Amino acid sequence: MVGLPPPSILHVDLDAFFASVEQLLDPSLRGRPVIVGGTGNRGVVAAASYEARRFGVHSALPTARARRLCPEGVFVSPRIGVYREFSERVFTVFRAFTPLVEPISLDEAFLDVSGARRLFGDGPAVAAAIRARVQEEVGLVCSVGVATTKLLAKLASDASKPDGLLVIDAGKELEFLHPMPVSRLWGVGPATARKLEARAVTTVGELAATPEDTLIRLLGTGAGQHLYALAWNRDDRPVTPGHEAKSVSSEETFGRDLVARDELALEVRRLAHRTARRLRDARLSGRTVALKVRFSDFQTITRSVTLPEPTDSDLELADHATELLERIDPGAGVRLLGVGVSNLEHGVHHQEELPFARAPRRRDVDAAVDAVRERFGDDAVAPAALVDRGGLRTGRRTDHSWGPDAGGGAGERDGD
Repeated sequence: MVGLPPPSILHVDLDAFFASVEQLLDPSLRGRPVIVGGTGNRGVVAAASYEARRFGVHSALPTARARRLCPEGVFVSPRIGVYREFSERVFTVFRAFTPLVEPISLDEAFLDVSGARRLFGDGPAVAAAIRARVQEEVGLVCSVGVATTKLLAKLASDASKPDGLLVIDAGKELEFLHPMPVSRLWGVGPATARKLEARAVTTVGELAATPEDTLIRLLGTGAGQHLYALAWNRDDRPVTPGHEAKSVSSEETFGRDLVARDELALEVRRLAHRTARRLRDARLSGRTVALKVRFSDFQTITRSVTLPEPTDSDLELADHATELLERIDPGAGVRLLGVGVSNLEHGVHHQEELPFARAPRRRDVDAAVDAVRERFGDDAVAPAALVDRGGLRTGRRTDHSWGPDAGGGAGERDGD
């Protein structure tokens, strides 16, 4: 339509990312139902190939149920480090077309290609070129939505899956948006959907036809205004490059509920060491240490403490996380533990005021341990406190990241 800005916002989403990487690395898995996730009785699916999805397997499904639905499935433990490497290669392709790349997770991003027209063509042309280069250079398949807003670009990429490209032309946005279920809008969860359904509002078009004042009375000012704007495709959020981590964390789901404090303390220290290693790898440190606990009934609580100075020290994180554990009553049985750090800062920090220069010595030890693990594996060396009757174990079982920026981890809620 003359006078309207052309669609130049892209949402790129790698198809069945974790499972696709596994199939790429092991040709014997191609064409087979591959299920990535926790392989124990209490694990959950992190990603499923499209062959597995035909059996009803999807992310966040308990592994035990996935085995019943797809007995012929190939179950693979997640390898987050490998997936990160592939993600970095894909994002390198994105940035060859535009610097305006906003990562959402390891396998998806928004791109603004409005400035790439002279070199690469319009939005649809860039989307096609990206799909071709990702497949040629990385070996993976992605689906892309192209639209004038982030809202529609995301919805278009979802609608184009698998291995598709969907363009929502300027002036045609509401034709695409209004027939959709209202649940497809950001901010419409089960509770909001029930409230809207009670007023016979089930599609985005019906939501758009509802007076904004009515929505505000029904949902509150913030939610009412937000959803009314989205129903009319009023989404002026720009693509923001350089999205930075808000937290770094590790967590573990156990094969049985843990009750004994000494066993829980050992697990907390393991997780703290793992999180500290991730901080140092990213050259980050943080001031807020958090402990996440999920009980056998799935009730989840978090306890945290904010330190006067940022840290990335194994020992400091372990000590503070263990102190937080003392505030928890584990009597109901603990299903999952997590240790995270937020209030992040870049660079290395020392606490010079500590007596006998303990901080520099701790840092030297941490660096030496990192070097040994880098060469010989995570279980090559660790403090004696992390040795139990089963021997030294610092590596993960069903480990994954959590927190505001945890997308792409492998765990109880993560998908692809």
